[in-house]
Amino acid sequence: MTTAAPPTAASVGRAFLDRVAATPDREAFRYPAGSGWVSLSWAQTAERVKAMAAGLLALGLASEDRVAIACSTRVEWVLSDLAVLCAGGAVTTVYPSTSADDVAFIVSDSGSTIVIAEDEVQVAKLRAGRDQLGPVRKVVVVDGLPSAQDGDWVISLSDLEALGEAHLAARASAFDDAVAAVGPDNLATLIYTSGTTGRPKGVQLTHANWTYEGAAVDSVGILSVDDLQYLWLPLSHSFGKVLLAAQTQIGFATAIDGRIDMIVENLGVIQPTFMAGVPRIFEKVYGRVVSTTEAEGGPKLKIFTWAFVVGTKVSRLRAAGQEPSVLLKAEYGLADRLVFSKIKARMGGRIRFFCSGSAALAPAIAE
Repeated sequence: MTTAAPPTAASVGRAFLDRVAATPDREAFRYPAGSGWVSLSWAQTAERVKAMAAGLLALGLASEDRVAIACSTRVEWVLSDLAVLCAGGAVTTVYPSTSADDVAFIVSDSGSTIVIAEDEVQVAKLRAGRDQLGPVRKVVVVDGLPSAQDGDWVISLSDLEALGEAHLAARASAFDDAVAAVGPDNLATLIYTSGTTGRPKGVQLTHANWTYEGAAVDSVGILSVDDLQYLWLPLSHSFGKVLLAAQTQIGFATAIDGRIDMIVENLGVIQPTFMAGVPRIFEKVYGRVVSTTEAEGGPKLKIFTWAFVVGTKVSRLRAAGQEPSVLLKAEYGLADRLVFSKIKARMGGRIRFFCSGSAALAPAIAE
């Protein structure tokens, strides 16, 4: 039996504003700042998105005009993406490690007129290939201040928001009018391939693509507004963007930090209820757990090995829709107390499930 996905909003911007209206004071995003974490409610997120979107409109952004985002996974990527889509533009995603040559090609090939760049490293790539960028008229830098050598070609993110606030002071309905003008078939995103078979190629995705993904995930019924996601996946790829679409639809909070070397530490601090990743991340976690226990040896290794034998039996029974016997259930309870609970604690202690995608996960790792 299949479950029909719920109705979808007319656009990503409309879905976002519907979410803000439904749960304005609930936490939307959590992100690292200094030695701690800062939270944004849905209403606070909307304030920033509105200012940024209006800033883009002040810069002359028109319907389906491309805005490239060259940035790692961080809250500003999400805010920029929402701002572009609310303003009626389309996002061109640029992976932050992309070479200067490919950045110039992607920006030019997509026809991007504005680029939101994370820092001086990304701005330098654009500067180096400026004569190949085509119609780029403005670069917005997230971290740091614009360099004098770039003149007014580069502005800061705070400059963009200030432009937006001035634009809204002059025309209060500009943001709402822009959101209302976007429909499900309007272009939302251009995601470029890795270029392993020649030059990167842009995949066109509409607003309906993202709103349907969000509704489809919601229809499965495994996530609720009370969940907390830990998001580190690249937002230049579709997997990460699907997770954002699901968040907008359902309303759960997301802790966002793209630093891969911080994943295990962050899990313990954030204590999320779910996290999506690619197979290599789960392989690394499994490998670390196994190698650490093997290095200790002795009774601990024997208990560990026994626990995983018991756990595998239970996993396979449940995957087949069956429940373990009374004896096996008792053994599993003991294995959980001695071994599995400690591993769960390292993952924050609240994980309900992990989601693995983009490639096949080895059955043994899944179990």
